[in-house]
Amino acid sequence: MKNIDSFSHTRGESIYLDDIQVTQGTLYGVCYDAKIAHGIIKNLDLSEALKSKGVVRIFTAEDIPGENQIGGIIPDEPLMVDHHIHFSGMPIAFVVAESTELAHKAIKKIKIEVEELPVVVDPREAQKQGLLIVPPRTFSQGNTDEAWSKCAHIFENNVELNGQEHLYIETQGAYVCPTENGTLKVFSSTQGPTAVQRAISKVLGIPMHCIEVDVTRLGGGFGGKEDQANTWAALCALAAHILKKPVKYSLDRMEDLRMTGKRHPYSSDFKIGLGADFKIMAYEATFYQNAGAAADLSPAVLERTLFHCTNTYFVPNVKATAYSCKTNLPPNTAFRGFGGPQGVFVMECAITQAAEKLGIPAHVIQKANLIKDNEPFVYGQLAESEAEVCWNKAEETFESKKLILKVDDFNAKNTLFKKGISIMPICFGISFTKTLMNQARALVHVYSDGSVGISTGAVEMGQGVNTKIVQVAQSVFGIHPHRIKIFTTNTNRIANTSPSAASATADLNGKATQMACEAIKARLAGYASKQLNVDVSAIEFMDEKVLMNGTISELDWTSVVLGAFLDRIALSENAHYATPIIHFNPKIEKGHPFAYHVYGTAITEVTIDTTRGIYQVDSVKIVHDSGKSINPMIDKGQIEGALVQGMGWMTMEEISYDAKGKLKSNALSTYKVPDIYSAPSEIEVILNENDRNNLAIFRSKAVGEPPLLYGLGTYFAIRNAVKAFRPDVELVFDAPITPEKVLMALHG
Repeated sequence: MKNIDSFSHTRGESIYLDDIQVTQGTLYGVCYDAKIAHGIIKNLDLSEALKSKGVVRIFTAEDIPGENQIGGIIPDEPLMVDHHIHFSGMPIAFVVAESTELAHKAIKKIKIEVEELPVVVDPREAQKQGLLIVPPRTFSQGNTDEAWSKCAHIFENNVELNGQEHLYIETQGAYVCPTENGTLKVFSSTQGPTAVQRAISKVLGIPMHCIEVDVTRLGGGFGGKEDQANTWAALCALAAHILKKPVKYSLDRMEDLRMTGKRHPYSSDFKIGLGADFKIMAYEATFYQNAGAAADLSPAVLERTLFHCTNTYFVPNVKATAYSCKTNLPPNTAFRGFGGPQGVFVMECAITQAAEKLGIPAHVIQKANLIKDNEPFVYGQLAESEAEVCWNKAEETFESKKLILKVDDFNAKNTLFKKGISIMPICFGISFTKTLMNQARALVHVYSDGSVGISTGAVEMGQGVNTKIVQVAQSVFGIHPHRIKIFTTNTNRIANTSPSAASATADLNGKATQMACEAIKARLAGYASKQLNVDVSAIEFMDEKVLMNGTISELDWTSVVLGAFLDRIALSENAHYATPIIHFNPKIEKGHPFAYHVYGTAITEVTIDTTRGIYQVDSVKIVHDSGKSINPMIDKGQIEGALVQGMGWMTMEEISYDAKGKLKSNALSTYKVPDIYSAPSEIEVILNENDRNNLAIFRSKAVGEPPLLYGLGTYFAIRNAVKAFRPDVELVFDAPITPEKVLMALHG
């Protein structure tokens, strides 16, 4: 089944925030943000700006009727500066005018006096000063102190890992319209409609039922709109609530780059100990997370780093400690992988360090330590592992031994160009790590003409979740997909939604949809059994027909639905699904936090130009643990997209702040993402299907976030190519590995 949005997307008919037709009297907001990273406002003069043409009003923190606070996990993030600036880009005032252009002109007339304070941008420095978002956390297993003495080989080093800009095609934005009795309708480009609703409720001091948040779809999110959409919706809501006029704000690209948080940069230390058989006996890691100026989702991101600190390996003795460090940067936030890739990268660096020092390929250590069934992860959950299956299938299908020999042969015959190859096994847990977030609801209506309308808490942002929900209903009801419509995500229809994130959206909302459809189908089957005078167990629905003991009956879908309606049988259902089994106790850092894990293996081959430092990714060959995919086309698209996004993070996407906390990579001329010329010449994806029980919808495993980890393999393949040119060079672990860094490593 094709993505149900394909037709409207390619015709330019799909509705995004900027496609919503504005009502008469709509005003436009623009944010005046801090130009320094840390300081105290001594004077803010709005007088000239207020006189500017078309300006209706300028809002500051003093105008907020409720709380000047939008922090979700920790209440440490003001909506607007009251007097203390914490990062460059922090909202100070919200100018509302008759047009966006007039608001921008007015902003230039605002005058401000600020007393600058010391700026901290380095997480290690923040940790030294005691600037922490939350207390440090440690995950442990076994006893590393005792294990070191038993290790044949011990290696340690540090790792620098930069952040990543989300660069969704559709920027952040919101459009808020006042409705009757002091209520608001909010159109927001958000992954978390309830988070927006809750933030507005807090800022305005009105109950959540007075705020309706509606989302048709997003032009990309990648985690950047999970929490950070709240700011722009709350600013528009503040203005709309007070002015009693519709207010819209769509950030331009440079505003979005400057004022929003990124993937968390990490600075880390590792120590790894191996036995003579290359089994990892002990592993310690310390992570310094650069959280930025407020918590946002950093504590949860930090937690997932610890969950994934050993990647797909069994390590009997582990101690991993993580610090969430408060710096004067925009609050960093969720990004595809949600802290997991940062933990995995450090482990892979540790294995690479050991392999290089021992003079063996990294894949020897990797393969020897793949986690097996019933071996525990560091947090106590026992593995139901597909790690070795995916590794062996990749090894056999892609003939990895021949590929390695081919690379070695090429390098022996060439000087100007060198090849590198890496193998990247992955493991990613599926569920929100906060147990209470693993719940969803679906509202299903079957109309009297046989058409079906479905509302869930899922937000469509290009990942194809709406298509999969259609497939769920189609499968349960046995009807054609054209009968089914997915309604917008709306807090009036589905309350208390979890954000569309954590690769859990299709599972949670798909399961709720399945439950609602099954309940309606049971009632329809009961009606049909009476009409056909057979037991209800004899009734099936298939291809728009009603089957009786496997034989097509005189009834069909349309006639049964209409008959049930005339018989006053309920054709609507609201179902609630909560993931069973999962639990986690943060007091002891143990539990069973994930419904299941996704595994996989990628083989990456690259070629570098040793004269210029540039490189080409020749191929990435992947075996991905898909369970029983309900839509291979969508799943493969997600794998390819995540792979290239991960490659971009590892190679060219370099975020740069100066010592005063000002973003230097503040435009698409200074921040580069992969284009078609940067993509691998060949991507081959094999879905490794199996019938093993899992808690995924129809056993179709989640595919949004795990494949980003395959992109990490590019870093190590490039590193191996550099080592092929200069075998004795001591390379630091510093990502992204840009062409400039490669050139310095080759000839520095």
